[in-house]
Order: sequence, then C-alpha cells, then structure tokens
Amino acid sequence: MRILFVGGEDGLPSDLVALVADMDATWQVQRAFDGATALASIAEASPDVVLVAPMLPDMPVDTLLGRIRTLHPEASRIAVVSGQPPARLLSLAHRFLPMPVGEAQLLEAIASLEELRELLDNPMLRERIGRIDRLPSPPQTYLALANALDSDDTSAADIAQLISGDPAIAARVLQLCNSAYFSFGRTITDLRSAVTRLGMVTMRDLVLTSEVFAYAARSDLDRPAMQQRALMASQLARRMLPESSTELGATAALLADIGLLLPGVRDERAPVDSQPSDASGHTEAGAYLLGLWGLPMPIIEAVAFQRDPVRAGTRSFWITGAVHVATALASGEPVREEYLQRTGVLDRLDDWRAHADRLRGLGQAQAV
Repeated sequence: MRILFVGGEDGLPSDLVALVADMDATWQVQRAFDGATALASIAEASPDVVLVAPMLPDMPVDTLLGRIRTLHPEASRIAVVSGQPPARLLSLAHRFLPMPVGEAQLLEAIASLEELRELLDNPMLRERIGRIDRLPSPPQTYLALANALDSDDTSAADIAQLISGDPAIAARVLQLCNSAYFSFGRTITDLRSAVTRLGMVTMRDLVLTSEVFAYAARSDLDRPAMQQRALMASQLARRMLPESSTELGATAALLADIGLLLPGVRDERAPVDSQPSDASGHTEAGAYLLGLWGLPMPIIEAVAFQRDPVRAGTRSFWITGAVHVATALASGEPVREEYLQRTGVLDRLDDWRAHADRLRGLGQAQAV
C-alpha cells in the first residue's frame, strides 16, 4: 500500500512518518513538504492513502485535497486538524485525525483502510465514491460522543453538553427521543433527561442517525421513511444479539442503508430494470463509506454482506446475521431461512417477526 504524507514537522513529525514506514514491509511511505511536491509525486504514482497536515506552505489544504479527488479519486484522504474540522474540508477528507497525531491512532487509521481494501477489493467502487463532490462527511458529534463514552468519568451532563454544541442535531435528537420507539408515551423535553432515561449508548445511536440522515445530496429519497426503517432495524438487531454484541449490531443495522444516500448508487431492493445496470450496489457502497470514516470492521462487514450473510467471515449468527434479519423484517423482505437453519437460530424467527410487528405498530400509531 502506498502512503503519502504531505506537510511539515509541525503537523507531521518525521519520527511519526518513520514509524509508519517501519511498521509494515508492504507499506511504501513517501513524504512531501508542500502541495506542489505532493502533486508531482502523485502524478508519478497514485497513492492509496494521503495524509495532509493542517497547513501547507504553498496552497490551502482544501485546494490540494480537491486536486487529489479529481486526479486520483480512489485514494483515501485523511486530514490532520486542530480542533473542529473546517467546513471547507468536510466533503473533501474521508477521515480526520486530531493534532498532535497519536502513534496508535495513526497506525489504526492506516491499518483499517488497508483492511477495508482487502474486504471490498473493488477499484471501480473506490473511484466512484471518491469522485462524489458532496460526499457525506464523518459524523463529528457521533465520533466525539463515542470517544467520550470510552472514559469512565463521562456523565449524563457531559453527554448532554456535547450534543447541545450542535443545536440542529440536538433538536433532531430530541425529536427522535419522543418517537414511539423510545418515549413510551412520556414526553422528553431536555437532553440530560433523555440521556438519563434512554442511556448513553442509545443516545449515541440517536446522534448518529440524526447526523447521517441530515445529508441531503439526493432529493428522490423518502428520508423520514428511511430513518424509521433504520430505527426499527436497530431495535430488532439489539434484541437478536448477546449483550456483548448489541452495540455493534444496533449501530450496523442503523447504518445498513446509508449507501442509498449517495448519488448514482443502485438500490438493491428495487427492481433491477428500473436502475442503471453499471451502478454500484448500495450495500457495498455504504460499507465502503463507513470504512473511510473508520467505523469498526464488524459493522462494515455487516453492512456490506447484509443481503447475503453467508459471505461474512464468521460461520455463526453474529452481527451480519442480525443485520440481515433486522433489515429484511424492517423492509418487509423475505429472510434467508436456510441461513438461519444453518446457524442454529431459525427457531427464534417467529419471536423476531412478532417483535417487528409490534415495532411497526408503534411507528404507524405515531404517524396517525
């Protein structure tokens, strides 16, 4: 894998670059101290991953990233930022790393992109997604919330304060908190009460769906219906898995159809003859986007293989199996019963269907 670092010592210290170069014999690492040198290097050989410092001496960072997107859209673009990512970078970089860049964080980011390329070895898919000029940006509030939840000291007040930093997201989260799936008939009027009542993990998922479904590049989608299906699938997946896996399963089901938000992507549930035959399917497109954002590999795999869980790396019923069943039930599609039989959970299908009917009834009652 070819990796290009762009920028000076302030943003990308030489010892950090050397660490990456020494980490894996298959990683070919190059360094450019300015944008012009980087573009010259890219003209000679396309990189797989580009990491750009917060400032360059000869051009704005967004100019360089825009040129890379045009010339080599298949390259994964990582921007190092100080504080919140500037708005102009949100649709140009696939992932953001905070300054100063930590060694473990950097190595994990690069390794996860390599793993993503191995899982979805589809150069055409990488190029098509890389060319999208309004690519959904990584969900910053969700990522900040996920980091906060890694700390044992995080309180409900801390979570509420973090969410309230983006008033638009806070409003959408409160709206979701009062949906029939979560409110149980009791009105929730403030974020702290919502966190206390629903729990931090559920709140994190609501923040995620609020950010993801705010993306508005396509006008032909019934976004509220998509969001309702996503919430229903998330609740179903949570019921199907052991406690140790519920978070991964619920998040994967929530994001299962994120690929439909991308322009030029084929809806794999719609009739084939109604869509371009050469368009990328929404499951792998969505999984690739989530991989660029740096979400965990079990989530990426579940989104990619939700319609054919046999393709997943595990032979047991786990995240991919739960997402398959949950999304099928939420959208009224048939479930692969032979797969459930093989994985030993077919006897639970009637209970899952009954729960799906109850959730569907809640959603319909609220819509009336």
